[in-house]
Order: sequence, then C-alpha cells, then structure tokens
Amino acid sequence: MTDTRRRVKVYTLNEDRQWDDRGTGHVSSGYVERLKGMSLLVRAESDGSLLLESKINPNTAYQKQQDTLIVWSEAENYDLALSFQEKAGCDEIWEKICQVQGKDPSVDITQELVDESEEERFDDMSSPGLELPPCELGRLEELAELVASSLPSPLRREKLALAVENEGYIRKLLELFRQCEDLENADGLHHLYEIVKGIFLLNRTALFEVMFSEECIMDVIGCLEHDPVLGAAPRRHRDFLTKTARFKEVIPIGDPELRAKIHQTYRVQYIQDMVLPTPSVFEENMLSTLHSFIFFNKVEIVGMLQDDEKFLTDLFAQLTDEATDDDKRYELVNFLKEFCAFSQTLQPQNREAFFKTLSNMGILPALEVVLGMDDVQVRGAATDIFSYLVEYNPSMVREFVMQESQQNDDDILLINLIIEHMICDTDPELGGAVQLMGLLRTLVDPENMLATANKTEKTEFLSFFYKHCMHILSAPLLANTTDDKLSKGESSIPSTVCVNDFQTSQLLALILELLTFCVEHHTYHIKNYIINKDVLRRVLVLTASQHAFLALCALRFMRRIIGLKDEFYNRYIIRNFLFEPVVKAFLNNGARYNLMNSAIIEMFEYVRVEDVKSLTAHIVENYWKALEDVNYVQTFKGLKLRYEQQRERQDNPKLDSMRSILRNHRFRRDARTLDDDEEMWFNADEDELEDGEAVVPPSDNKTTKTSGGENEDLMDPISKFMERKKRKLQGKKCMNSCLSGRQSPSFKLSFSGSTTKTSLSSPPPSASLHPGSPGSPGSPGSGAKGSPPTAVTTKVGSSTYPTGT
Repeated sequence: MTDTRRRVKVYTLNEDRQWDDRGTGHVSSGYVERLKGMSLLVRAESDGSLLLESKINPNTAYQKQQDTLIVWSEAENYDLALSFQEKAGCDEIWEKICQVQGKDPSVDITQELVDESEEERFDDMSSPGLELPPCELGRLEELAELVASSLPSPLRREKLALAVENEGYIRKLLELFRQCEDLENADGLHHLYEIVKGIFLLNRTALFEVMFSEECIMDVIGCLEHDPVLGAAPRRHRDFLTKTARFKEVIPIGDPELRAKIHQTYRVQYIQDMVLPTPSVFEENMLSTLHSFIFFNKVEIVGMLQDDEKFLTDLFAQLTDEATDDDKRYELVNFLKEFCAFSQTLQPQNREAFFKTLSNMGILPALEVVLGMDDVQVRGAATDIFSYLVEYNPSMVREFVMQESQQNDDDILLINLIIEHMICDTDPELGGAVQLMGLLRTLVDPENMLATANKTEKTEFLSFFYKHCMHILSAPLLANTTDDKLSKGESSIPSTVCVNDFQTSQLLALILELLTFCVEHHTYHIKNYIINKDVLRRVLVLTASQHAFLALCALRFMRRIIGLKDEFYNRYIIRNFLFEPVVKAFLNNGARYNLMNSAIIEMFEYVRVEDVKSLTAHIVENYWKALEDVNYVQTFKGLKLRYEQQRERQDNPKLDSMRSILRNHRFRRDARTLDDDEEMWFNADEDELEDGEAVVPPSDNKTTKTSGGENEDLMDPISKFMERKKRKLQGKKCMNSCLSGRQSPSFKLSFSGSTTKTSLSSPPPSASLHPGSPGSPGSPGSGAKGSPPTAVTTKVGSSTYPTGT
C-alpha cells in the first residue's frame, strides 16, 4: 500500500458536470466473489476504508487520458475517473482492464457496447469498419449526414471516431474550411459547422488533442462560427480572441510549455462556454471528456506554477513593493485571484501544499497591504483571495492575526481591516458586507478550531478577538442606539431609535446575526462582554425600529440568551427590566398577526414551558396587568399559573415535602415510576379540584397506627391543606355571586404565612408597565425580596375583600 505507482485520486462527475474529489488511496485489481468478476479496488490511504469497488465489465468503455487518467461510466449519468500519481501505475491498471476486455493495451479507449436491437448489433459488428467519404468540397453534405446518423448509436460513434482519428481527417476538414472561407461558400461552411460539432460529441480525447493544438484550434473555432441558424451573419469569435482578449503576463513566464498550456486552456474554456451551442440533455452526457480536458489542464497549470519558485518570489515581491503602481498591483491581485481559483481543482493534499506555499511566500501580509488601498476593485479581488484562504485553512489565518497583534496596533490588524470594510460597504444591498460577515463567522467558529496538548486555539483566539476586535465590530450598534433614559426613571432602556435608513439597518442586522452566533458558541467570552458593556439593553432599543427585520433580529438575540437558561443572564435581564421593550413592542404591535407577534409569544412560551422561575416571577410581578387581557393564547395565563404555584410552594414548604413523601411512600409500587394519572394529579393546580374532593382518599377510623405516630405525621399536613382548600373555594363562590352580571376582574393570589389573601387587580395603568419604581416601597422590584404585599381592603358591591397593593 506504500507503492506510489498505485496511488490514485478517485473522482465522480456530479450533476453540474464538475468533478468531485472522493478521496486518495491505492488501487489494485482482483477477483471479487460478490461481483463475480475482476474488479478495481481503491482503499483510502488514511484508514484503509473502501473508496471504490468497480467490476471491470466487458461492455464498459474505459478511456485513458493524458497518460495518468482512466475515465469510464458505470451507469447513466455516473462517470468515474482515477487520477494516478505516476504514469507507470496508470499503465499497469490499463493493461489489467484491457486484459479483461480482450483489448490491445496500446488503444486509448475500449469498445463501448450498449443495448441495441439484435439486428442492428449484428449488422454493426459484422461490418469491418466505417468508411468515410473523400474529404472534398462536393462530399461535405454526405459527410455531415454520416456524422448525424452515427451519433445516436454508441457503436457507430466509436467506429466514426476511430475512422476520423486514423485517417487524419480533422486536418483535411480544416483545410477545406479555409477554402470555403476564401470562396465564401456558405453551404460548405454550414456543413462544416455540423461536422465539427458532431466530432465534439464523439467525446474522444485523441480527437480533442488534435483539435485543440496550436495550429488547429483557431480554425476549429472558425468552423463553429457558421451556425446555419444565424444565416449570413456568423459570429466573430476569432476576432474577439485575437483582437479583444489579451494575454497579460504580469510576471514573465519563462516556461514555453506552461505558456502554451495557459493559452490552450483559456481557448478551450471559451469554446465550452461561448462557442458551442447549449447542449441538449442527450448531448450533455457526450461532452464529459471536454469537461475533463479542461479540469485536468487547470490541475497541470497550478502544479507547474507552484513548482516555479522564481515566479512566485517575483509575484509577491512586486505585490508588496511600495514602488509598484496601482495598475500593476491591480493586475497582480487579479492574477493571484485566478491562481487561487484554479487551485480548487487540486486534490486535498496538493491544495494544502499549495496554500502552505502561498503562506510561506507572505500572502497574508500582502493582502493586508492591498486591503488598505482605496481602489474598490482591488479590495474586492483581495477579499476573494482572503475568502479562499479562510474557507480552506482558517487556523492559518487565525495564527497570523494573533502573531500580528503583538507588533501592530488594533486599527491596522488584518481582521480589523476586514471588519472596517464590512462596516463601510457602499453597496446598497451590502453584498460585500455579507461576504465578509460570513468569513468572520468562519474565523470565530469554535467548531473548526484546533486543540493540541500544549495549547487550545479556541481559548487563545477568542481571548484575542474579544480584546482587540469586538469593540470595532459592535461600534455601529452602540453608535446607533441612544442613551436617553425614560424621564420617570422606571427603567434604563433608551427611549428612541436613531436607525431609520435601510442600509444602516441591514448592517446592524448583520452584526446582530454574528453576535447571536457568538452567544450560542462562545459561552463566557460573550457573556462577559454583554453584561459588562450592557449590550442587550442597547440591542433591545431596535425592537422599536420601523424595519421589521431589524426588530426581529433584536428579539432573536434576546431569545438566544434566554434559551441558555443561564442565571447570570437572567439576573442581568431582571435587574435592568429588559422585558419592558419586548412587552412594549408586543402591545404596540396590537392585534396584528405577524412574525413580531409570534416571536414575542414564543419567547414568553419558552419561559413558561421551561419553567424559568426567576424570569416567570419577574414577568408576572411587573407586566401582568399589561398582559392579562391577552386571551387568544394561554401563554400569559400559564405564566401566571406557574407564578402562583411557585409562591404556594414557597409559602407552604410542608406541602411540598408532603408531595415528596407521597411519591416516595404511599404511591410507590415496587421500582416502577409513577403512572401518567398519578403524575397528572401531582402536577394539577389546586383550583382544578372540585369542591369537597379529597386530595388523598379518606382512611377509615380503623387505620392502625404504627409506632412513633407515622400515619399521624403524614396526615397532619394533608388535613391543614384540605382546610385551606375549603376556605379558599368558599371565598371564591362568594366572590362570584357578588360579581354576577359585571365584568370578571383578574385575581392575584398571594400568601402570607398560612393565611390566603385574594386581591382584585385594577386595570393596567397607562404610565408604566410595572407598578412603582425599582426602589419604591412595596414594588416588586424593591429590595425586600419575597415580602408579602401590604394588606388593604377594597369595597366591591356590599362586600369587603382583602387586596394587595
């Protein structure tokens, strides 16, 4: 398995006709019992897993390309390729394939057979070969008809390709093309168009090598200019390639073979994209070899440039030289961008070596220089190069910026330049800012950070980022929210929003999206920043924005924080009354059923379902009067119910312990868990019990007492509980009778010791969402935590009821 001759890369052709890399391994051939025949096996060099197991079928056409490639199709629209590291290994496997199929290893393609009628197959196989008519002007129509009739049959296509190749027919056809152009023979030019297009669809590498040679390629393009559909107005592709398109050597290329390969690849790519007509579904599958030709040409170009140390040294020297003029630097950056784009065709291990070479040459310091230029186009090209580096190896970029921070100020750090370009994007749609935000998100994502025995990249980089970069990232957010406090001092939420223009709102939404990502993935770093800088308070100002998407971003930010169920965050929210802007936004939204309405209700529903006790108490104590009339969902009444259950448990610890005793003793059946009915009984609210219903089935007088009075101790809290329940239910019936015919008020239950007080809450005041100021006596937010409200009396009708302030 260490033999480099058999080292290969496995490729598959995807739906977009692009080659996907499936892994690197070592290929072998052998008999596979399951497949009942000789097969090609590729095992991964990393873990020995099976990357490929393909039976060598006698009817499958295998193609050998460029000495190190073997390409074939296993099924319709499923093409495979093996790219060998060495030519010798490719030759060995090719001989095995030809041996199984009974072919001469000197051929570049084995005969292809598909399902045809028996008569057609017999006729084709019995004929010795395809005879082409003489290559003359008068026979062009006959040749065009022959090509068109051969394309539907794979066997006849193969025979036609062999005939064209063996007789050197392409050069003869191109000679006729020059004659037809000189004679302005339109019919002959139209026939040549059909013939050359048909030769492309033969999908044969040997023919492409002739057609794309330096002496033939421009004439081939000329043949494809005379589409019969265009009539007497042919396209001028050759004029574009020779007069408009110019090859610029920003750095002189000394290798003539490399220069010729670059020219060829550009022209073939142009043929594929611009000259050839859009292929039909049938024809698309017949151009796979053309795709492969371009793909592997790019691989070869990148490899040759990477091996030219003098070329790369000169490139980066001129790119970072202050004496280089702006036009020259622009050309250098564009070349480097195209160079990186070509590298996407490399195998992973070769791509890693490629980017390592660029890093050693100083690509990141060079990008830092270029990003500091005023030219927008140059900065855009540099951003594209930076994206290639971040997407492939973010750790390399992180290591560079951390080392850079030890020598430079924060303002000129590479990552801060990226943030500044994002903030200052002049595009109304912020296309560049969106791209840069994606790169920043990749850089701060802990999922792609490395951890070694000596250091943890996550800890080091996040500490660096929050110290040197976060203040720049959040600057627009802090600058676009005001510090004006409400006049009554009831909260510290800013009262107005300065964000009205669409572009600024888009930018703030992008920043909030990244901060929300940080909340989810950065734990204590972002927690310290939010609490110390009071970020959430500033963010919630944006819930009043006229742009709904920005208000929703602010809500999503708070929702992520609440979703962590972190008491540090919860205390911060409670201390600063940060639910107030949310409730205001909900009330201002009115009866509209939209995303704002749903998002806010979902936030409160999460608090209720997850039973976040501190937030539940805070919401009910401060905002219940503003929310009690919302009846189309049960969320807020459910929160009130949760709150009352919490208060009851706090004021009746014996009841809570009694329930624990019941679970552990009276209703325990062996090792089973509680039945659903029992669990519902324990979780049911006390108000749901019918009048006179026993909490525990009454025991008869003959109950035997155990030593120590165990049953007596057990029933004592139950008796007290039942007595309180009866008093409460009687009071409720009396209240309902007194208020019959009037609108039902809301009730607020509070407990003081063992005495129950029922209060009639007044309509919500218009001045504030929560009663009293945070420090006023008797307010929920006052310092006396857990103290019961002061009892006063309120007259309703002819009855007097105790109520709380």
